[in-house]
Amino acid sequence: MRHNKKFNHLGRTSSHRKAMLSNMAISLIRHKRIATTLAKAKALRVYVEPILTKSKDDSTNSRRQVFSHLQNKEAVTELFRDVAVKIADRPGGYTRILRTGFRLGDNAEMCIIELVDYNENMLKEKATKKTTRTRRSSVKKTEDAVKSATEKASAPKEKAPKVEKPEAAAESEVDKAE
Repeated sequence: MRHNKKFNHLGRTSSHRKAMLSNMAISLIRHKRIATTLAKAKALRVYVEPILTKSKDDSTNSRRQVFSHLQNKEAVTELFRDVAVKIADRPGGYTRILRTGFRLGDNAEMCIIELVDYNENMLKEKATKKTTRTRRSSVKKTEDAVKSATEKASAPKEKAPKVEKPEAAAESEVDKAE
């Protein structure tokens, strides 16, 4: 039985899989986004998020633990110097997976995995959105305002007051004179 065995082996031996995920994590830290298959990206997310969490605590022990996973001095230095500063206030979810379609040769589902705080386009969209929260009642009020405005526009316009004819005006003047 395969109870509680959720790990995707990716069709590789354990040593090959560990080396591949380590190399992909180094590339992700260096380039901030990489293109890969969806299965590898999901496996990489599980591998790299605990490493990013450890990088928030800049101590000798955490550096040694991260180095044991990555085995690359430059990547560890960049992780603790640049990336950890940007993700310091984020409580988790440091990576984002964006699906890009299917690969032409074998129809594998492709995606881009990126560090969330480094995508400038997404950060601009987030900044332009309203940060204030509205209540449901205010939404209903605005809907009522829109309905009343449309009712006013669709209602028949009142006719302008009638202007007396010149003949009637002349007769009224004659009556006043008498």
